[in-house]
Amino acid sequence: MTVSALVILLIHASFSGIAQKKPILDQEEKATIILVHGAFADGSSWNKVIQILQKKGYQAIAVQNPLSSLTDDVAAVERAISEVKGKVVLVGHSWGGAVITEAGNNEKVKALVYVAAYAPGEGQSIDSLSREAYAERIPNVPGFSDPLITDGYIRLKEETIIKYFAQDLPLQEAKNLAAVQGRFHVSTLTANISHAAWKNKPSSYIVADNDLIISPQLEAEMAKKISATTYHIPGSHVVMLSKPAEVAEVIINASHIK
Repeated sequence: MTVSALVILLIHASFSGIAQKKPILDQEEKATIILVHGAFADGSSWNKVIQILQKKGYQAIAVQNPLSSLTDDVAAVERAISEVKGKVVLVGHSWGGAVITEAGNNEKVKALVYVAAYAPGEGQSIDSLSREAYAERIPNVPGFSDPLITDGYIRLKEETIIKYFAQDLPLQEAKNLAAVQGRFHVSTLTANISHAAWKNKPSSYIVADNDLIISPQLEAEMAKKISATTYHIPGSHVVMLSKPAEVAEVIINASHIK
């Protein structure tokens, strides 16, 4: 072998080694995405988004909230955070927004993503936030007007899920959501936030423009209040199921925030 051929071979081997190692480095640098579901849902509501995140090389964890109290739900998220070695992006849908507002104070959390979610301030509950908005400024939406309550736990009727909660999903998929929904304790409605993480963590907010559970106008107001990078997606309250690619893109963008 000539000297020039040997040099070319060594250079090729060096660059091949770098190419092989780079994906491992990229994987180590990626934040873990922790997904927090809302009321009347469970962790499976993130299934479509999880598949997209995993294909992009992200580790994703969907927390199964007990929905029994704000304290219990925050504890469930904190357990998930404790299992992660590196940085975390917290994503909350609906009621899950209140949960990540409290749980997001953990030092591992680098960013928050609100998906058609409540973003209460300190001393505020989702009930007080909603009452103030709907009483004074914003026309109410119909989706939460007729829930079922048993032993202090709330659920939505199947017809409510189909008509207002997930109106842009295929009928069978909406029925499946109704069947697996969690039961949401009434005490969660008036549970106050003690420390709002969005004050100190960069936040993104997805306004679901066709939401019939939380008014899109209220969502836009909350996004502005927390100084979030705001995205509008034409979808129902469960926009992560009807527009999973768009939601996943927002989450990935948030994971790149320094």
